[in-house]
Amino acid sequence: MTYQETVDFLYSSVPLFQQVGAGAYKEGLSNTHKLDAHFDHPHKLYRTVHVAGTNGKGSCSHTLAAILQSAGYRVGLFTSPHLVDFRERIRVNGEKVDEQYVVDFVENERSFFEPLHPSFFELTTALAFKYFADMKVDIAVIEVGLGGRLDCTNIISPVVSVITNISFDHVAFLGDTLAKIAGEKAGIIKRGVTAVVGETVDETRTVFETKAKELDTAIVFAEDSPEVMEHSFNKDGGIDYVTRRYGSLHGELGGFCQVKNANTILCAVNVLKQEGLNITAADVINGFAHVCQLTGLMGRWQTICEKPKTVCDTGHNVGGFEWISQQLKAVVGHKRMVFGMVNDKDVSGVLNLLPKDATYYFCQASVKRALESGQMRSLAEGYGLKGKAYGTVAEAYDAAIDEADGDDFVYVGGSSFVVADLLTYLYQNRPKYVKKL
Repeated sequence: MTYQETVDFLYSSVPLFQQVGAGAYKEGLSNTHKLDAHFDHPHKLYRTVHVAGTNGKGSCSHTLAAILQSAGYRVGLFTSPHLVDFRERIRVNGEKVDEQYVVDFVENERSFFEPLHPSFFELTTALAFKYFADMKVDIAVIEVGLGGRLDCTNIISPVVSVITNISFDHVAFLGDTLAKIAGEKAGIIKRGVTAVVGETVDETRTVFETKAKELDTAIVFAEDSPEVMEHSFNKDGGIDYVTRRYGSLHGELGGFCQVKNANTILCAVNVLKQEGLNITAADVINGFAHVCQLTGLMGRWQTICEKPKTVCDTGHNVGGFEWISQQLKAVVGHKRMVFGMVNDKDVSGVLNLLPKDATYYFCQASVKRALESGQMRSLAEGYGLKGKAYGTVAEAYDAAIDEADGDDFVYVGGSSFVVADLLTYLYQNRPKYVKKL
């Protein structure tokens, strides 16, 4: 098979959550343990960092990987979902897994995994763990897929467990209260492994404290001993930080939520240093300043055009839009919103946070879970949001750009899959707007 044929086989033969949602979710770790044993437990051959949380885990994972790369380590990075190419999920020192490796893995192991009927994520996790071992990484940053306790990444024994924050998302699987969701995320906390928790409320903090006490494990609440002392938003779109231990940092990521993420990241770095990793202030500075270049991160308040100013962001739930809505309020110029969501999110909660003084271009991403754009428009009208519906993200984006003046602001988002469709479209048709993928 060719690489594209192999990826098409994976998409069609194993359940893919980003396409079908609940039908792809498999509770329990039975398949994961069978796959892990088949490959002789490859994750035991290198150190790991485990990152969970409702929002921010992607930014934190990529930045930690960038810092570790800057420190001279050979670093694996496993994240999800991908935006343009499946191989974005699995990287070593920023380079995507080789196409031929993916082809060989499927062809050589198909007779074993097909009878198991694994989910897409179970199989992808096994592929990543084996690839990192074969590539002889020193350490791998592993982002949880969904939840934590029953996520198939939760077979690792990391040097630090990181939980960014807790808000409502995937309530059908994780629970309908913050405490229940925190309980699932707290499942990555392990005996003897320091846990770093970025943000809490009373309801979630108690859950984490109880879990850490039960396991006799040290826990660090980043908000209790903040590393970030001051911050300011730079005119180039990034954030400048003054920190307690690492001096002045320039963060390449400019979303308002990144201030909280930065504090979580720096507290995790403190723990990594305590665990014997050689990380200097210069490594931290370089990782923050060049995270996109070092790791290939895309879609985090990413500027894709300057005239008109056009930004895309993968924020996709109420917790994410509480930050995005603040950032949109600070925008100068008329806002044109290319917007779509998937049908298993709190659509009403997000719509309630969106600016009413904007022109909307409602769209639907090319996944089965996408909310139909006409329905999206109808729901939005109930919140005073006016605009037209378009069949695809590309059509909505082109309409917004065609109607925008040079001083307008164009936002593309509402779902990771809206951003994925946009970047795919630009990469194929207007590559000068997109950084090297």
